[in-house]
Amino acid sequence: MRRSHIFGFIALVWFLLTLTAIVYATRLALFVAPTEATMGNVQRIFYYHVPSSMLSLIFPYVNLVASIFYLVLRRRDPLRALTADALALAAAEVTVVYSSISLLTGMLWGRAVWGIWWTWDARLTSMLLLWLLYVSYLMLRKLSATGQSQTLAAVLSVFAAIDVPIVFMSIRWWRGQHPSPVFGGGADTGIDPSMMPAFGWNVLAWAMWGVFLLVFRFALERRRQASEQDAALIAIEASLEIAQ
Repeated sequence: MRRSHIFGFIALVWFLLTLTAIVYATRLALFVAPTEATMGNVQRIFYYHVPSSMLSLIFPYVNLVASIFYLVLRRRDPLRALTADALALAAAEVTVVYSSISLLTGMLWGRAVWGIWWTWDARLTSMLLLWLLYVSYLMLRKLSATGQSQTLAAVLSVFAAIDVPIVFMSIRWWRGQHPSPVFGGGADTGIDPSMMPAFGWNVLAWAMWGVFLLVFRFALERRRQASEQDAALIAIEASLEIAQ
């Protein structure tokens, strides 16, 4: 069996497992988990908002590590550097997806609970900055005309990653509109044990979805790179034939 067929089979199995996990997690979140006493059913946004927020702080470090590898290898091993660059691009795109979901679900939750769509709270502002940084990363790669877009984007990713711990620690460093940490914030933090299965399954399901998106987008980018390399080789061979 060809390697591409094996990878395709694994991707299909992973996608089906991911879809199954999402369906099951959604059932737990919407129909099985108890209704929160104070906020009512609107609290169920929690099962989507918190996992997406958590994952939006994980994939930036995939982007960071891949970008550092690209910067180190771009001269000594260009082929491996291209592989690292493809992973960095895929991770940045997944980061934008999750941070967008985090911001949108947070705004919906805020409108229902606070009565406002947005406030310049430390957590919200730092998360918006994270989203803007990675959107800028993607725009830089798309629009830069210098021929150094990959290198510039890799440098930008180093600065973008600095915002990740700021987002995480913002509700510990500053008090604002956003609630205190749900987990790890002290003796009175946490959620009712009956809510944990829905929360845990949603974290797992959406993490699986993120991994699928990352690998799928990475494979597409590698195929695009290979296509560009083939086109460049054909052009070189054609120029050599003309010169002869």
